[in-house]
Amino acid sequence: MQAGLPATIAELSRLVRIPSVAFEGFDPARVEESAEAVAELLRGLGCFETVSIERASQPDGTPGRPAVLARRPARDGARTVLLYAHHDVQPPGDEADWDTPPYEPVLKPTEHGDRLYGRGTADDKAGIMTHVAAIRALLETVDDPGVGISVFVEGEEEAGSLSFKDFIVRHREALQADAIVVADSGNWDVDTPAITVGLRGNFKFRVTIRTLEHASHSGMYGGAVPDATLAAIKLFATFWDEDGAVAVEGLHSRVAAVPDYAESRLRAEGGVPEGVALIGRGAPIDRIWNQPALTVTGMDLPSVVNASNTLTPVVTAVVSGRVAPGQRAADAVAAVQAHIAAHTPFGAQVSYSHFELGDPFLVDPDGELFRAAKDAMTQAWGREAVEIGVGGSIPFIADLVEVFPEAQILITGVEDADSRAHSPNESLHLGVLRRAILAEALLLASLGGGAA
Repeated sequence: MQAGLPATIAELSRLVRIPSVAFEGFDPARVEESAEAVAELLRGLGCFETVSIERASQPDGTPGRPAVLARRPARDGARTVLLYAHHDVQPPGDEADWDTPPYEPVLKPTEHGDRLYGRGTADDKAGIMTHVAAIRALLETVDDPGVGISVFVEGEEEAGSLSFKDFIVRHREALQADAIVVADSGNWDVDTPAITVGLRGNFKFRVTIRTLEHASHSGMYGGAVPDATLAAIKLFATFWDEDGAVAVEGLHSRVAAVPDYAESRLRAEGGVPEGVALIGRGAPIDRIWNQPALTVTGMDLPSVVNASNTLTPVVTAVVSGRVAPGQRAADAVAAVQAHIAAHTPFGAQVSYSHFELGDPFLVDPDGELFRAAKDAMTQAWGREAVEIGVGGSIPFIADLVEVFPEAQILITGVEDADSRAHSPNESLHLGVLRRAILAEALLLASLGGGAA
């Protein structure tokens, strides 16, 4: 398997060079190009009966981004596994914040091992290559593996997975499996594997706050006429208490044991300099795994360069929330909207749009295939796998649970704290990639009754 790593890195690099951003305003042809590249990799394995590029419908009926679907049936009573990853990526943001071009993969040595830098190296094109390389390793070491394998590589996960539910319903038969491996999470550190047992849910919406019929001169009317910026600032300030903990009634926390996780580690991994206080209360990792969070991630305001002495009549903001396991995302949104209604100042008019919701998820750690996955990780890494929660969300997990209620969902990944998914200078630790490939190959072999 070590001998095949350079080829895997080269294939990953080719994928990274395709700027497959599925957001509106970006070239959809690059997402199609990315799907074709993934399909070519899967066809090259020579083990699938079918490999195709498919689209499903978003809720409004428009076509979703292209996804790749591959299938080989199980034989002789072996298990079937569905391998999921996504080939779309986050936008690069301001390229000036990158040390290297975002879509030009660059290999660099670091204190803790070699890393490959570039957008999508970790999230989630490395997930694709983990599947491809694990299948390749299985085929090279097991003469005739019986395990059934389906592969679903989505093309719009970063854009909300809007056609995901329709896709898995349309292709339910091809995707039916005993275990679903979602390769889109992280590890405890670069030397210790992790399997995710809890995910916070998420929601996002736009809120528009209007106080005036039109803009007015801030000198002539300021001090008497309320502008929308003032109303928005006062409203959003009520979301949190003095410690920065969420202060919205009806947003729940989960009570669960958490491992030791030093504040110094959170500061280092989260990029929080000394002198800047952490927010919230409780154990640092508990705040991320088991408590709700609210963030205002964007506001439509005049930019600094365009600022004038004007009272702004209307402000639109994006409110993003994380929902603790055990609470429905819809109930959390209702709680936030009730809070806004009770705390909107000056009688400002409020309206909402662009809702996205994803429910939280908890894994059954006692399942047979969950234990098989942990054993494979422990064998590949030489360390026992840690069961972790994740502060981030994978909203479509709830759809998988609904459509495939009997499948054991196994959330794995190749990221670590320094991967900086969604951020400038995203990167992949190559030692993590190698061990993740080996762990998945061992799991596939065990499901087919062979030995990798």
